[in-house]
Amino acid sequence: MKIEAKILIVDDDKDVLLAAKLFLSQQFTSVHTESDPNKLPDFMRSENYDVILLDMNFSRDATSGQEGFYWLNRALEIDPSVVIIFITGYGDIELAVQGIKEGATNFILKPWDNHKLLAEINSNLQIRNSRKELAALRDKQKQLISDMDSPFVEIIGHSTAIQRVLNTVKKVAQTDANVLLLGENGTGKELIARAIHRISERKKEVFISVDLGAITESLFESELFGYKKGAFTDAKEDRAGRFEAASGGTIFLDEIGNLSYSLQSKLLSVLQNRKVVRLGTHTEIPINVRVICATNMPLYEMVEEGKFRQDLLYRVNTVEIQIPPLREREDDIQDLVEHFLAIYMKKYRLPKKKVSQGALKRLKKHNWPGNIRELQHSVERAVIMAEDNNLQAHDFFLMKPIQKDALLTSDKLNLKDTERILIRKVIDKYGGNISKAAKELGLTRASLYRRIEKYDL
Repeated sequence: MKIEAKILIVDDDKDVLLAAKLFLSQQFTSVHTESDPNKLPDFMRSENYDVILLDMNFSRDATSGQEGFYWLNRALEIDPSVVIIFITGYGDIELAVQGIKEGATNFILKPWDNHKLLAEINSNLQIRNSRKELAALRDKQKQLISDMDSPFVEIIGHSTAIQRVLNTVKKVAQTDANVLLLGENGTGKELIARAIHRISERKKEVFISVDLGAITESLFESELFGYKKGAFTDAKEDRAGRFEAASGGTIFLDEIGNLSYSLQSKLLSVLQNRKVVRLGTHTEIPINVRVICATNMPLYEMVEEGKFRQDLLYRVNTVEIQIPPLREREDDIQDLVEHFLAIYMKKYRLPKKKVSQGALKRLKKHNWPGNIRELQHSVERAVIMAEDNNLQAHDFFLMKPIQKDALLTSDKLNLKDTERILIRKVIDKYGGNISKAAKELGLTRASLYRRIEKYDL
């Protein structure tokens, strides 16, 4: 299978271009050749090349290598992260070394050995990927720094309930204490975790989020602790786990209540010893991480029932923060609605819309079993479906409450009632996340929306 990469070869020797293209086209998905270096800028502006093979001497300047240096500098001006390998003859090695000092990553001697050429390109692809990742991290870091003046920029609301949470966040963020976030689905636990990281001493380091509910038991250790090449069938290279990658920063373990008892023991060991061992090795790797966990599960009841380790609970809940459900944040609903309105008007390129007072009144009275996530979906649907730019109460999809466990207690249900209650239970299970509910029910989002309207949920 070909490697996904774009290669450009610039050389005035057409035999060299032909030979290189014939060989490299078998290895990579895209290989372009050009004999005229003057076209290099146009090529780079039209395509994002991973590796450029550049001749040092062209026909107008046969021996000095200065023309190669000129085009090297032009290429780096256009894309500072581009990887350039000089193509040179035996007599130009000193010039090639000088080229490396000026920004080339390496050089290849003519005539080359195909295996060495391939190895060199593959090695430089890793350099290219590292540069792209570093550039992306720098961009994210700049954005984070720009947000520092508003540490809770993503947390919308001014209600007493949410301000109480944010006051606790300010206190705990200045420590390295483990934090346990408790709350219903859709209340914004990950946003709170990110807020803690953003105003902590670790704010310049990485924040890694791990959905423990989405990791199978067989992949738990390899994902969290890493592995050595050959540790299992698909382990084709050494890989750091999430804990090791988060070292120096913060790791957010969401849905911790979903872990099996045996996996809880493995996690506890890492949290106690602050060391991980990659699969396939016996070497302990020290880690330095801030641990924030979250769940919507009743951990204290699970401890009493023998489903959750008490020692793990005490390890992760040095500070415990209860995130309030949306029904306890009535004063924040207008702010949240306006926030989501702005997002979806921009996303779908729609004219400005506003919410009528009647609609706001109804939204504030709703129970919001799916919390903020349910409100977000409701606003998105209203923005898309409403006929008028002044949104009314009927434009918002609001799920109606049903009797808890009605599916199990009633003996008078027909097929229609059974489907209605089942759909509602699954929607509640995923906190109003229509995509996840539709997947579990084996429906498309559109089909689920039709049933929601059919049963007036």
